[in-house]
Amino acid sequence: MDDNQPYVYERRPLIEPDWTRFPGWRDVTDEQWQSAQWQRVNCVKNIKQLRAVMGDLLEERFYTDLETDQQRLATMSMLVPPQMLNTMVPTGELTTDAFYADPIRRYMIPVATDRHLDWPSHPHATRDSLHEHDMWVAEGLTHRYPTKVLAELLSTCPQYCGHCTRMDLVGNSTPTVDKLRLTLKPVDRYQAHLDYLKAHPGVRDVVVSGGDVANVPWKQLETYLMGLLSVPTVRDIRLATKALMGLPQHWLQDDVVEGLHRVAITAQRRGVNLAVHTHVNHVNSLTPLVARAAQTLLEVGVRDVRNQGVLMRGVNATTADLLDLCFALQGEAGILPYYFYMCDMIPNAEHWRVPVWHAQQLQHDMMGYLPGYATPRIVCDVPFVGKRWVHMVAEYDREHGISYWTKNYRTSIEQDDAEALSKLYAYYDPIDTLPESGQDWWRKQQANETA
Repeated sequence: MDDNQPYVYERRPLIEPDWTRFPGWRDVTDEQWQSAQWQRVNCVKNIKQLRAVMGDLLEERFYTDLETDQQRLATMSMLVPPQMLNTMVPTGELTTDAFYADPIRRYMIPVATDRHLDWPSHPHATRDSLHEHDMWVAEGLTHRYPTKVLAELLSTCPQYCGHCTRMDLVGNSTPTVDKLRLTLKPVDRYQAHLDYLKAHPGVRDVVVSGGDVANVPWKQLETYLMGLLSVPTVRDIRLATKALMGLPQHWLQDDVVEGLHRVAITAQRRGVNLAVHTHVNHVNSLTPLVARAAQTLLEVGVRDVRNQGVLMRGVNATTADLLDLCFALQGEAGILPYYFYMCDMIPNAEHWRVPVWHAQQLQHDMMGYLPGYATPRIVCDVPFVGKRWVHMVAEYDREHGISYWTKNYRTSIEQDDAEALSKLYAYYDPIDTLPESGQDWWRKQQANETA
């Protein structure tokens, strides 16, 4: 029976790839590798550092390609922890072509030839595509959903993803993007968040993010979380950290483990659900260290560890890629597959994005293999609407790649908009995926706008 199925499950144990295959890390010990401090100090931040790690493994054409991207197209600066670089081309010969083809490299170290230079950005792409900054009710606090807020505690991460939806704020400025900056002192910003929550008892759910909470000094983060737990109307707290995968060593540090245990015990006593959300996009990112970090979070009292991946062409946009990842998350790492977001409409991201119909097909093809509770939902985060399951589209013009969506609540900037709940909201497929007639239509639209 198995041989006749579109997808055949095969259990694969997690492996920690041999980092000494990289010339620059040939003498790195296991003790160094498991040190969060060593990982942070040895992050790859530029081409010179990448060369030092790679030695003569990569041809010059790759570095030229990378330099072109960083100078002309990149919306995020380079920051790759050794843990993540080590999961690129984890088996087989590490050649230039193999590095080009690697799915994790494709989103962590993007190069110019990855991108679609005819349509690098959709005409409707924007820096803050979800209007999170527009919905700030205090610095770094986005009130987008009626009962939920997003708390951006800081604007840095231990790793920078090329497709970051918060490229408007997060990370260093690049030649193409001058980033926004948080201006308040952290203590004042955090207090403003607590003041807002106390004044708005209808908000019960706080997503604590950034940036990445792994970059908040632990004492500061613990103080903030204890502050949230002191607000009786807050019932759900979710910590957002890609570093659980990108820098699991951080979450295995004694002071972090002990501090998170204190927070988890307090949450349990007060009946608050405390969860951690991470961001894994490919099965190769899951290693025994990641699994150990996730298990440690559960052991200290975190209720759930869940994954919110991003659906991207060249990375994971096939049924096999998604199922391989989900089985490894749920069965090997103890992380619950939760969401896969369609990549947001930020500048220079068209090569990653998939059309709505593709996402719908993937959702269809994933059903029936995973346990129901571990079957993730693929969602489209529609501007001014929010997350919608991809099959909830109200109308869909496949030729022009325009889908239309409805919503059932007002955001914090629409309280006086009488039509907010009755109108349709548009989302756009990447133009290169449209039929030729649709691509021609968009060319004419663009020509008319520039005429």
